[in-house]
Amino acid sequence: MQERRASARASDTGDKIVATNRRARHDYEIVDVFECGIVLTGSEVKSLRDGKAQIADAYARIDGNELWLFQSHIPPWKTGFGFGAHDPDRKRKLLVHRFEINELRSETATQPLTIIPLKMYFKDGRAKVEIALARGRKAHDRRQEIAKRDAQREMDRARRHGEKLY
Repeated sequence: MQERRASARASDTGDKIVATNRRARHDYEIVDVFECGIVLTGSEVKSLRDGKAQIADAYARIDGNELWLFQSHIPPWKTGFGFGAHDPDRKRKLLVHRFEINELRSETATQPLTIIPLKMYFKDGRAKVEIALARGRKAHDRRQEIAKRDAQREMDRARRHGEKLY
């Protein structure tokens, strides 16, 4: 009986991805990636454990000496109404080290960069957000990136089948 509980706990310690921002790598060029914690209320954690969150339009910003996540949507928990409910679109504080905040502040001040979330997940039972320092891509940059990726895919395919490349 104890072995079964231990194996259940071992499977819980793995990363459980709750939400991903799939358009981020298409719309932005990722410069640097950070992992940070997030401050949540109890009903928000329960909603996240159900796998309900949206971070597609979210962004992070430094206010004062703190990093905040804006426009992320965590819907109210299915049984949390009235007093126990939370505002689904409120800003949420991100937990990072002071030197990381200073690095993000200096990078965004000197270059046209933005801070976007890439994914929200549970790691060892704690809610985490992976944020990225990113540079926006123009439409022609995206087309060039797609053409480069297609050319690389074609070269890999030819190499696998033993064809000669000219």
